[in-house]
Amino acid sequence: MQFIILIVLFGGMMWFMQRNQKKAANKRQEQLNSMAPGSEIVTIGGLHGILSSVDSEKGTIELDAEGVILTFDRSAVKSVKPVESVATSDALDGVISEAKSDVTEVTEKSATPDSPFE
Repeated sequence: MQFIILIVLFGGMMWFMQRNQKKAANKRQEQLNSMAPGSEIVTIGGLHGILSSVDSEKGTIELDAEGVILTFDRSAVKSVKPVESVATSDALDGVISEAKSDVTEVTEKSATPDSPFE
């Protein structure tokens, strides 16, 4: 009787362990599938970069690390921060265009010879 209880407990423990491993594998696969150009990536080696392209045939990705393009296997990805929403991107575009117009105004003002020292 004790032997049967021991076998049932061991079987239950194995079932729970497999279940947790399967959940972790599904979560990892979902993370790898959610990668899109523009996502912030951290590799298992600790390299931070922006995803520039994904080659699903070769199973590789290309990261832009401050202007240097590096190729890694998809399995080398530790974490993925997804691309921000389109609304945030539009807001950033608005800020950038305002900054450009400010620079243009400053440039135009400095081009006029109002200074008595010229």
